[in-house]
Amino acid sequence: MHQTLEDARLRKLASFHILDTPPERDFDALTALARRLLDCPIALVSLVDQDRQWFKSAQGLGQVRETPRDQAFCAHTIHQDNLLVIEDASADPRFARNPLVVGKPHIRFYAGVPLRPHHDGHSDMLPGLGSLCVIDTQPRALSHEERDILRDLAAVAESLLRAHATAQDAHYLAELAEERADILDGQHRLLRQAEKLAGVGSWRVSLDDGVVQWSDQVYAIHGLPIGSTPPLEEALAFYSPEEARLIEKRLRKAMRTGEGFDFETDLIAADGRMRRVRSIGEVEFRHDRPAAIVGVFQDVTERHLREEELRHSASTDSLSGLSNRASFEKRLGETLARLKRRAEPVALLLIDLDGFKAVNDSFGHAAGDDILRAMAARMREGCMANAFAARLGGDEFALLVTRPRDCADLESYVQRVLDQLQVSITQDGQTRRVSATVGATLADGPGVTQLDLMRRADLALYQAKRHMRGTGRIFGSDAPIIRDGVALS
Repeated sequence: MHQTLEDARLRKLASFHILDTPPERDFDALTALARRLLDCPIALVSLVDQDRQWFKSAQGLGQVRETPRDQAFCAHTIHQDNLLVIEDASADPRFARNPLVVGKPHIRFYAGVPLRPHHDGHSDMLPGLGSLCVIDTQPRALSHEERDILRDLAAVAESLLRAHATAQDAHYLAELAEERADILDGQHRLLRQAEKLAGVGSWRVSLDDGVVQWSDQVYAIHGLPIGSTPPLEEALAFYSPEEARLIEKRLRKAMRTGEGFDFETDLIAADGRMRRVRSIGEVEFRHDRPAAIVGVFQDVTERHLREEELRHSASTDSLSGLSNRASFEKRLGETLARLKRRAEPVALLLIDLDGFKAVNDSFGHAAGDDILRAMAARMREGCMANAFAARLGGDEFALLVTRPRDCADLESYVQRVLDQLQVSITQDGQTRRVSATVGATLADGPGVTQLDLMRRADLALYQAKRHMRGTGRIFGSDAPIIRDGVALS
């Protein structure tokens, strides 16, 4: 039990952060006053450590700052409830052989009050941390008035110890705050560097006043100088009007439901550059109420461009630059799906080139490739500019037509296609002409399938070829479609 109390007392003493600190004027003034008021040559503020007593202030002992604990009178005082008075130490069996009695400073009289600055209602059982004491080299008694003076001075010493501990705690907290501020500043610097490296910034919109806060990288993405944060209305002006309305809608929904959002869109920076950005936001709550919307903002332009290039590469025929078969089938499926929801005209044209094999055989595959590129260029112009063109493979092409007026007069449209798809190539005095044969069909209702449409167009193409190459045929019609100026044989 005694060891447990002693351990607790030593921990409490350490918590005051006073052992081995420099002299302080307030403590020295207190011991000087005690020596003068009680007419004693020695006055001490003594703190009892594990193996020593250490003097926070000592009057009358010269340069002595501590003594062994087993010699300390104060080591007895700390266990007293009140005042310990020894009128003649040489006659007291506890101290008669004490080195401080038989030798310097030849203590005869001692009076000390235990210091309990830790007294808080929870530490009543703990011994004192030290004492305020006065010492004389002559035996003497202490009057009631002098005892009261010593107790009052001890109360002042306890106040000084508490004030010292508070100041030390404040100093420690200030140092800790400064250290954490330095750490935080370093973290912010690292965060700014990481933001710059990753093209990511952070933002916050206060719901109370609409104030917008941006990190450095958000300014960089917008092409604005750091610190010139625009209000929300001006920040939305960097987007298209339609996208700005969608962003406002997302913000209002987040405020209403507490749900976050994650979207990508295009932004026109202050320098006119088009940027692709990703914005992620979530609601910040304070006292269970939405206080702000916070999030991150990332420049994903380079990634978006790479993805677009990959998508384009995956969906594009590398030779002609038109869409490939997979892309065409996907587009046809999407178009027919829309047809099921609402009535829209749809026509499909399948195209084979005539004379293409002769070019390859006569002039080589490089010339054949030039013919394919020339035909693809024609499919991006004139009447076919509004259609979806694709190369299905070899010299086979397809057109998906959705413009109502083209579908309404499909025969005239096919004839214009035939007229437009004519190219020639000359090498070594020889000329080869390449034209097209077309099979066409109209989607006759929402129930038509891709397979149905392809089969009908393919059958019409077969009929056109059988009749005469360089002509066209619409599924279900017996009349061929010919180019202008071409007579049927």
